[in-house]
Amino acid sequence: MSQNEACKPVKFHAMNKARSIKQNTLPDALPNFRNLGVTLRILLISNGLALLQALSQASGWADVPLRMMQIATLLTPILLTGLLLLWALQPWLNRLAYWHGVLAVNVLAAVLTLSIYYFGGELYRPLGSADAWFDAVRYMLFSVLVCAILLTYFRWRSQVLSRALHEARLQVLRARIRPHFLFNTINAVLGIVRAQPRQAEAALQDMADLFRMAMSEAQDLVPLRQEIELSKQYIALEQLRMGERLRVDWQIQDMPNDALIPPLLLQPLLENAVYHGIEPLPQGGGITVVLHRSGDELRLRVENPRASSGAAPHAGNKMALQNIRERLALLFDVEARYKVESGKDFYCVEITLPYMEEGTI
Repeated sequence: MSQNEACKPVKFHAMNKARSIKQNTLPDALPNFRNLGVTLRILLISNGLALLQALSQASGWADVPLRMMQIATLLTPILLTGLLLLWALQPWLNRLAYWHGVLAVNVLAAVLTLSIYYFGGELYRPLGSADAWFDAVRYMLFSVLVCAILLTYFRWRSQVLSRALHEARLQVLRARIRPHFLFNTINAVLGIVRAQPRQAEAALQDMADLFRMAMSEAQDLVPLRQEIELSKQYIALEQLRMGERLRVDWQIQDMPNDALIPPLLLQPLLENAVYHGIEPLPQGGGITVVLHRSGDELRLRVENPRASSGAAPHAGNKMALQNIRERLALLFDVEARYKVESGKDFYCVEITLPYMEEGTI
């Protein structure tokens, strides 16, 4: 097969879209006002801001408690009433777009402040007050400001947590692929231990080198040449077991050696091709690996023959391929594409990801 030959278009499966830990965060959303932690944070931050206001208005340390009591007299009913209303309105707020929800919460805070100030009578409007409406507007603006500060805090906290959660998810995916790789590579060596003990001894040494590379410090991206070396060592182990039944055509003469890709990206594709494509065929077959750069993109294609309907291919749980999809989505978002095309007698996986050079990240 020539390098520029496209995979045969029979069936197509696109990679599911997902958010990226590198570029995007989860969509903005209002906090869950029915959550106890959210309620406690609102109370603590609001009272902390009230204390700052009391300190700014007081003429001395002895005046701070009096100022704080005056502020709390209006703040407490607004806070408690607002939290109760937000608890009741949570299902309705969940249906609103984020900025519409922000507007609704701010309007609620403003209306509550004006209503409580008005119905509070002389408690909030002491005798001799020159301009009661000025005080009302001032308190309303303070309430809206505090509400905006709270919503900004919860939005920032959500974005920080979403990045942390995505990073943790990527770590879990890396942790899952390594035991899977270990298990299948050991199986490849076990297949020749009794029949070819000397070759098995050499294979164990190769496997030690292979795992030293595969189990190195976890990174989001590794040099492409390292991934190629690891994949060739894996194929060499499988060829000890399968002999001439397994052939690989490496069309990598145009690949950029300085490119970076996610670790254990190519090897699981080859493992899938061997296990599901070559092994069920009595005569074996050849796997074609194509790697080349196209503009600002790096393209990788792995194609293998497929057992006919009369044969009994391995079932498999496709964990490795799903793992690749998820890692690509997390690392590159929509900049990476994962395509699977299959027909009666072939299976082809093509991955496109951004071309990144060593030393630029």
